[in-house]
Amino acid sequence: MPQKNWLSTKLDASQAWAKKTACAVWQSAQSVLAKPAAQALLVRIKQINLSSIKHFVGKYKWRIVAVLILIYAGSKAYTYFFPPADKVSGPQTITSVVVKPKNVPLVIEATGTIVANSIVDIRPMITNTVSKIFIKDGQEVKQGDLLFLLDDRVDKANYEKLKSLADDAQKQYLRAKELMDKNFISKAGLDTSLANARSAQAAANASQVQLSFDSIRAPISGRTGIINVFPGSLVQASNTVSTATSSTATTTTGAMVTITQLDPINVQFVISEKDIPVILENQGDGTPMQVSVTVGDSSKKSYEGKVLVIDNQVDPVIAAVRVKAQIPNEKGNLLPGQFARVKLNAGELKDALAIPSQAIIISPKGRIVYIVEADDKVASKPITVVYEYQGQSVITGIAPGSRVVVEGKQNLRPGGKIREATPAAAAAPAKSVAPPTTPAAPVAAPAAAK
Repeated sequence: MPQKNWLSTKLDASQAWAKKTACAVWQSAQSVLAKPAAQALLVRIKQINLSSIKHFVGKYKWRIVAVLILIYAGSKAYTYFFPPADKVSGPQTITSVVVKPKNVPLVIEATGTIVANSIVDIRPMITNTVSKIFIKDGQEVKQGDLLFLLDDRVDKANYEKLKSLADDAQKQYLRAKELMDKNFISKAGLDTSLANARSAQAAANASQVQLSFDSIRAPISGRTGIINVFPGSLVQASNTVSTATSSTATTTTGAMVTITQLDPINVQFVISEKDIPVILENQGDGTPMQVSVTVGDSSKKSYEGKVLVIDNQVDPVIAAVRVKAQIPNEKGNLLPGQFARVKLNAGELKDALAIPSQAIIISPKGRIVYIVEADDKVASKPITVVYEYQGQSVITGIAPGSRVVVEGKQNLRPGGKIREATPAAAAAPAKSVAPPTTPAAPVAAPAAAK
């Protein structure tokens, strides 16, 4: 019974408070409505009827339509970019990978040209007629081998003449020396005899050099090309050798023959300016970088070699730097001028985080990836791509061990729920981006590498 009395007392007090509050609100409303502005507003409201509404809508219909469209578009845009987590549709099915640190080979792909290690055009030093040819087209020659013999009859006779004069002058000098010892001639006579002997010997030496020009020898070892002269062809001491075929004559413009060193042979290519810092930063202990070269059908054999030199300046026209590498060519399968595809193994990125490139989203704010959090919700993370090659991208901006969404990301929003289509796997192993050779290092540095 006492409990009922207490409850009744509380109810009576609540009713009294409600009545008091309602009275206060009513009095406040009356005081507001009693003001002139409120009275004018009430008068305007009472004047509103169907005809006035139709007049207003007809007068401002396009403005009303524009305002409604803006309100609708703004609402949709806000919902699209900032959807409430409780309004997002059911869990999205995705596949993800767990990103773990690993060493990633740094491979740069480029195109280049096979070039000779050394090449020499054989041209005559004097004007003369070809007497004999000691080589055939495409023959392998050694340094110092005799290639051509020009008509040396005049030069040989001239040399023999001057050599005889030099020998006679030397004998005259020796005889003058004996006479000087016996005081039959003066010291001046001996000096004149010595000068004559030296002058005659110098003339004989010059004649011997002139005679040597008739015997043309190989300055390097290599393979000869097509021979452009024949026995009896007149060659001149210039940059042009004449032999070309027509209906009445045979004359040609070019060297007598060209000798090319084919083993080893070089490949020259360019790498992008943006890849240079990555290459320089990831070079090892000075060991030459390795290259893998293919020519023609890329599915055929590749040739392994090493980098000889990276040019000391960047070509501003193409924003790239030239690189020359050397390849063994024992069988002579590679020829200068061939188009080549080159993979430069430029080092290795240590403890890098590599993910499939398809996991990266390009947004107005830059590149992002979706990370799966502990409660199976996703969050977007901005990232920076350091290097990309063959579908794998090395990135920074996420922590090791993160689960990165690879497939199904197109419908995701931050905070959205997901479910895994298959158990999360580790990111693809580094061998998926390794070159066919033993890696010496991972742009094209990125592909940029490629």
